[in-house]
Amino acid sequence: MAGRPTKDTPSRVDPRTGRPLPEGIRWRADRQRYQIRVVGPSVEGGAAERSRTFLTLAEAKRELAKMVAGRNPNGSMTLEQWYDKYWPAIESSIRPATARSYRVAWRLRVKPSLGRHRLDEITSPMIESAMVAWSGGASAKNDALAVLSRLLDGARRSRFIDYNPAREVKRPSMRESISPVSRALTLEQIATLLDLIPDGVYRRYFAALVYTGMRAGEATALRVGDVDFGRGVIRVSRSLSPGMRGELIEQSPKSHKSRDVPLIDALRPYAEAAARGKRGSDLLFDGPDGGRLTNHNARRAVNWEELREAIGRPDLRIHDLRHTFATILFDAGATAPDVQATLGHSSLQVTERYSRAREGVAIRAGAALNDALKRADESSVRSPDETAGQRAAKTGRPEPQMAQPRTRPTINGTLMAQPHERPRGMSL
Repeated sequence: MAGRPTKDTPSRVDPRTGRPLPEGIRWRADRQRYQIRVVGPSVEGGAAERSRTFLTLAEAKRELAKMVAGRNPNGSMTLEQWYDKYWPAIESSIRPATARSYRVAWRLRVKPSLGRHRLDEITSPMIESAMVAWSGGASAKNDALAVLSRLLDGARRSRFIDYNPAREVKRPSMRESISPVSRALTLEQIATLLDLIPDGVYRRYFAALVYTGMRAGEATALRVGDVDFGRGVIRVSRSLSPGMRGELIEQSPKSHKSRDVPLIDALRPYAEAAARGKRGSDLLFDGPDGGRLTNHNARRAVNWEELREAIGRPDLRIHDLRHTFATILFDAGATAPDVQATLGHSSLQVTERYSRAREGVAIRAGAALNDALKRADESSVRSPDETAGQRAAKTGRPEPQMAQPRTRPTINGTLMAQPHERPRGMSL
C-alpha cells in the first residue's frame, strides 16, 4: 500500500551516495535530478506550491535554504510572465497616451533584453547593461525604465521579490545637448513664421501656441468659454491626447492642474476671429470643417517641412514654440515663479532652463573684476605731496583712515609691560 515517502523510499535516498536526502529534497529518477518543493503566495492570492529541479545536491540545498529563509517561489517566474499578469493593473492607473508609450517600450526594449529572466535574478547592473543596448534617446529609455520599474514595484508589493532594483538605476538625462533657450525663435522669426501661414484656422492655431506657451493638446482642447476677453486671460483646464487606438481623449493638463495664461495683444485678433459666431462650449481652434485640430494635421496643412526651412530653422519642432514663449517671457522681465505658473511646470528647476540670466554671467563677472582692478591701480599711484582730501577729491572716494597706535600705560613715566612682553632688564 502506497503511503507517505519514508527515508528508505528510493526518492528520499541519494542514488550517488546511498544516504538519505535532507528534508525537503527528493530524487527524481525520471529526470535524473534533485527536486525541492516550497509553498508561497500565489499570483491570484492564497498559497501556491512550486517545484524546482537541480543537477547537483549542493545546488538544491542552497536554493532550499534561500526559500526557507523567506525567498518567494513566485520569484522564479520570468519578467514576461509577470507582465502578462500585471499589465492590466498598470494600464488602468495611467493615461492612455502613457500606456501606449509603455507598450512600445516593453515590446521594443524591455522584453527583448530582460523578459526571459526570472524576477528574483534581475539586478540593477543587469538593467544598466540592458539600457546600453536599448534604441532611442533619453525619453525612449526613460519610458522603458519606467514600465520596468512599475512591473518590479508590483512584484515587490506582492512579496515576490525583496526590493525593486530598477529604483537604483540612474535615469538617462533629459537635458538636451542644445538648451531650450537656443531652440527658441526670435521675434523676427515668429513674425515670419506666421506671415508664411495662410490666414485662417491654422495661423490662429500656431499663433496661440507661440503666444501662450500652451501644449498642442491644450490648445486643441480650448473652448470659447475658456477665454475671458474682458480680463485678457485664457483658462487652461483640459487637454486632448491620443488614446490606445489613436482616438482623441479629453483629460486634465499634464500637471493635472488648471492654470491661466495671458491673452496678449498680439494674440487677441486671432482669438476674436476664432471665437466669432460660436457658443461658449464650441472649440476655439477647430479645423476648416469644424473638426478637431492636432499638431499632426496642422503640420501637414501648413507644409511644416518647407515652413521651417523658409525661416532658417530646419530642426524646429512644434514644442519649440512653447520654448519660445517661455524665453520671451523671461526676456520681458517676468519672474521665474510667474513663468512657472504660466507654463504649468511642476518644478522651478525646469522653468529656469529657459532664462538667459546665466548667458551673460561671464561678461558681468569680467566687468566687475576689471572695475575692481582699475580701482586698485588708481589707489596705488599716489603723489607723496597730495593730502588726504586731494586724493579723495581725485578718486571720488574717501581716504581710508589709518589705525592710530595705542597709548602704552605708564607708572611714574615707566612703560608697563604688555601681556606678551617681559619687563626690560628682567632675565629669564
